[in-house]
Amino acid sequence: MGLFDKNPFGHNVYIKKWLIRILALLSHQRYKGFNTLEIEGSDIIRSLPDRNVLFVSNHQTYFADVVAMFHVFNASLSGREDSIKNLGYIWQPKLNMYYVAAAETMRKSLLTKIMAYAGSVSVERTWRSEGKDVKRQVKMSDISSIGLALNDGWVITFPQGTTTPWKPLRKGTAHIIKKYKPVVVPVVIDGFRRSFDKKGLRVKKKGILQSMVIKEPLQIDYENESSESIIEKLEYAIEQHPSFLKVISKKDLMAVEEENKQRKWRNS
Repeated sequence: MGLFDKNPFGHNVYIKKWLIRILALLSHQRYKGFNTLEIEGSDIIRSLPDRNVLFVSNHQTYFADVVAMFHVFNASLSGREDSIKNLGYIWQPKLNMYYVAAAETMRKSLLTKIMAYAGSVSVERTWRSEGKDVKRQVKMSDISSIGLALNDGWVITFPQGTTTPWKPLRKGTAHIIKKYKPVVVPVVIDGFRRSFDKKGLRVKKKGILQSMVIKEPLQIDYENESSESIIEKLEYAIEQHPSFLKVISKKDLMAVEEENKQRKWRNS
């Protein structure tokens, strides 16, 4: 890696490496200190190809979820077995790892701009803008940006596009899967909503058991399977299909109710 090398988005990879190192150093205690992160599936991470891998996950906070994945994926690649113990794994992070995020969110502050440089593929939301519901066409340049990131490496996406659980998955995710034919790896997280505020920047409660389960890649017939079938498969894989509502925990229900109350208060 040269000092002036850039990734496909024009970001200097040397600067990106240092940003990832610093952000990891600042955030490590959130998952291995104030709270405990229970991990399952490190061996799956190590078996994946270096490029064209799409991680699909449920979503509980804006940033804490994806930062935890950066920790877990890099630790797994460094030989850690379901653990992020010993932060040395971040010294040589995987630099071709990206995550899909709303452009509106990533422009809000200096911190979010720094996090965007560290790996965001920023896209315009078609259903929500500045706290209001909208309806607009998908920008093909956004789809192309995700394809560019997949061609370069790994991409993390949250297909519900919201931290509210049980919301329908966006069909654009199925379109991306059929178009670029990535290895699709489901990830299921829990405990982040109880640990952090909605943005995932402030520790709301300590001593919470967080969990991250990395599942085996999905078997998808890219040519013949319908978008609807792929979406349903993803819903089951990340445990966001409506049928899972029957087994949602009381703690999760309370956390969701509290989040809805705060949203109503902010919009009032």
